[in-house]
Amino acid sequence: MTEASAGAYQGAHLYWDGQWRAENGRAGWSAAEPWVVVTIDRLKARSMMDVLDLGCGVGRHALMFAGAGLACTAVDLSDAGLDALVAEAGRRGLSIQAVRADAFALPIPDEAFDYVLAWNVIYHGDAERVRASIREVRRVLRPGGLYQATMLSKRNAEYGLGVEVSPGTFVQPNGGDDKRYPHHYCDIHDVLDLHRGLDLLAAWDEPHAKPGSFHWHLLLEKPLDDREAPCSPRSNS
Repeated sequence: MTEASAGAYQGAHLYWDGQWRAENGRAGWSAAEPWVVVTIDRLKARSMMDVLDLGCGVGRHALMFAGAGLACTAVDLSDAGLDALVAEAGRRGLSIQAVRADAFALPIPDEAFDYVLAWNVIYHGDAERVRASIREVRRVLRPGGLYQATMLSKRNAEYGLGVEVSPGTFVQPNGGDDKRYPHHYCDIHDVLDLHRGLDLLAAWDEPHAKPGSFHWHLLLEKPLDDREAPCSPRSNS
């Protein structure tokens, strides 16, 4: 496992690190998301083999990628999550590069990956932090590479709860989970603005585990000519 400076990370990993130190806290994070599972066929069809699981947690998706024969790097700030991933990869005989780092400043060369996954990760922070993290994703993607992510929707039932610390970003000081740290919410206009320089292939918002828990589900592509331009929808390919 390698390590990089945590920089100005705003704290949600502290909550999850505590959760993942206990077996019962890790238990609900073993199954890969169905939308991510079906993406593997798309990656293989396009000969995309180098993948990054950004904010990997205990490694449910990283383990799936490596098990499917992809070359996987997994990044998180939680020591407990990375320790669990490394241990499970060892039990399965899988090779995964685990890196302790912040999405805000990835210790990764430019254009190192064909695909980046960020499931329920990037929205931890204010708009400028979110924007900077997405710029890092764009930097480490190769031209033509895919970015699959979720973001909090402004249709989420928790949008507007707590203290608005910056536009669209809320903290619930008395929250019992990671909501006591900054969470940024988006509408479709925000999605397009935050992802400047990437082409939008798919976007929809739907609830996750409970009613009202709306998240954006996004698939984007880095243009082959790598231009710096506004994010714009285009037909799926």
